[in-house]
Amino acid sequence: MSDKYGSKVWFIPDGYYPSTSSGTQKSHDAICVLNPGKKVANISITLYFEDRDKMQGFYTSCGAERTHHIRMDKIKDKNGNTVPMDVPYAMMVESDVEIIVQYSRMDTTQAEMALMTTMAYPL
Repeated sequence: MSDKYGSKVWFIPDGYYPSTSSGTQKSHDAICVLNPGKKVANISITLYFEDRDKMQGFYTSCGAERTHHIRMDKIKDKNGNTVPMDVPYAMMVESDVEIIVQYSRMDTTQAEMALMTTMAYPL
């Protein structure tokens, strides 16, 4: 398989991490990564906001020919900061090799939980 599937830069314009959840499932966003290539993908994530400075320094990796589900409620930046709750944000996902990125949101703020998923926008 070619190492040229996917893109090195992806955008997700609609992120949100609510502070309330109902039941045992916790609301969260996730970035789902597929690395079909033969090299490990080193990934950095930048968060953008409406009324505050961007947050950088979120790093992770995805093995060669593997998947990785990055829960945004669990990732921390290089200084130990987490994704802020109850604040809309957008994301830029950058990789040193081509990857495929999908975004999912599990919303359990109500008893009738909802799951939404979409492909991120590649550059």
